[in-house]
Order: sequence, then structure tokens, then C-alpha cells
Amino acid sequence: MYNNSMRDLVRALLAALGEDPTRDGLTRTPERVERSLRFLTSGYKTDVGTLLNGALFDVDYSEMVIVKDIDFYSLCEHHLLPFFGKCHVAYIPRNKVIGLSKIPRLVEAFSRRLQVQERLTNQIANTIRATLNPLGVAVVLEATHLCMSMRGVEKQNSTAVTSAMLGVLRDDARTRMEFLELIRRRNGVESWGAAAEQGAPCVAEKV
Repeated sequence: MYNNSMRDLVRALLAALGEDPTRDGLTRTPERVERSLRFLTSGYKTDVGTLLNGALFDVDYSEMVIVKDIDFYSLCEHHLLPFFGKCHVAYIPRNKVIGLSKIPRLVEAFSRRLQVQERLTNQIANTIRATLNPLGVAVVLEATHLCMSMRGVEKQNSTAVTSAMLGVLRDDARTRMEFLELIRRRNGVESWGAAAEQGAPCVAEKV
């Protein structure tokens, strides 16, 4: 269902920017912007509990499970500009595992909202911890922020990396380094992984 008030706001914004909302190229822009924003923020309508609870399985397995290179796209809540990149998720089961396809869906559920990268990282990690009660969880996000490359400092090649390490993946250095070694085989994580080994801080929550 279309929202006329949202379309009116887009028309007013176009006019405030000095454009003519009635010209050929812009007449349908309010409709397109509304559809676009509804899709880009569709994560608000996702019930994360329902998404995950139907895919939990009892498995006799206690080694690390990693899903890496998950593409994600989100909107920076400060400028409503996109940030996007790769997400790497690992957990060590205690007595349950989750269907592997649910992890990318969880990433999408939280990324399709107005976000900051730090919060997004912790939301993914904390949800996996609350749902599975695993021995440990690790989440690393690498992202390019258009609010940095298109405006402001205009640094086109900068990448922001955030991490959340919980449980044994925070407390046990060998386990943490195993995870970092497995994901740093991509060039994008190589330098960050080396810094983490030297004790660089990460965005994380104590357990």
C-alpha cells in the first residue's frame, strides 16, 4: 500500500533542493523512493525469533561453525546513505546448531534497518548467543560507508571493520586466532587480523 504522505515529503524535499518535482524525470520519483525505502528498511518487519526458532537442531558437534563473506547492505542512520560490505559469523555449538541459511537471513534482518555498524555487529552476535546458548560467538563486519567516500572526508578507499567476540571466542586466544586466521585469507581482513593479534580493541560486549 502506497503512502501519500511519504510521497508528499519526497516532493517537498525535491523542491527544497531546487528541483521541479513535476518535470518528466521526477514525476514518479516519490513513488520510486517510497518503494526503495520500504525495501531497504524491510528488516523492521522481520520477527527474528520466528526466523530462527524453526531451524534449531540437536547435533553432537562442538567445533567451530563459520559462515563468511555474507554480503550485506544497510543505511547509515546519520545520513541515510548506504554502507555495505562483508559479514563473517562463527559460533561454537554447545548442543544445538542453526540451519546455515538462517545466518545470512539474520544478517539481512538487522542490516535492512537504519543502522550504525557497531550496533549491527553486536545485534547479530547477541541474537545468536541468546538463541543457541553456544560456547562462543564471533562476528566481524567490513564495510564501505558512502557517508565517508561521497561526502565529509571523501576517502574512497577506506574500510571500517568492527567485531563482536563473546564467550570462548573472546576469552580463549587460540580459539579467537583460529577464527581470525580462517577469515583473514581474504585480503580485506588481512591487516585487521594482524592488528587483532597484537591486542587491538574490538567492538564487543563482555559476557
